[in-house]
Amino acid sequence: LPQVAALERQIFDFLGYQWAPILANFLHIMAVILGIFGTVQYRSRYLILYAAWLVLWVGWNAFIICFYLEVGQLSQDRDFIMTFNTSLHRSWWMENGPGCLVTPVLNSRLALEDHHVISVTGCLLDYPYIEALSSALQIFLALFGFVFACYVSKVFLEEEDSFDFIGGFDSYGYQAPQKTSHLQLQPLYTWV
Repeated sequence: LPQVAALERQIFDFLGYQWAPILANFLHIMAVILGIFGTVQYRSRYLILYAAWLVLWVGWNAFIICFYLEVGQLSQDRDFIMTFNTSLHRSWWMENGPGCLVTPVLNSRLALEDHHVISVTGCLLDYPYIEALSSALQIFLALFGFVFACYVSKVFLEEEDSFDFIGGFDSYGYQAPQKTSHLQLQPLYTWV
């Protein structure tokens, strides 16, 4: 489920040419793959790495929510954080949200700088709320994944500690036979 949600988000960020989320989503997809590999291969270090990444992922998604809801000094109109200031592209959901009617604005002073000056009306849900809901879903999945990764890595670490080699740490188990005196090796001297 986290992989599917990350792929969905990656597709819509690619459609909107938002380079910072594309990079973050790519790193998240790689971390999810490492987490799955760590679970299948019983590698607790990969799961710990995955859990550490999920802490960063929650922070990134909290930033996305604050950015789209314009909390504090964040503003979508003057900040091009999502595109690394390479273009004036916005969220794909701005034009393609449910029920949105897009009308191009031709006589705007920004029309020369941005070929994408539009007026959007009639949306059932505005695009900042869609982006915030998507990030909230990612946070929920990340919190669930964090708890799962911590629990499974703890189980794996306990299994590593409880493994007993044959003739290992217990006194009642298998005892290696003791060498008797007639079987002991004696040094061999040769004269040349």
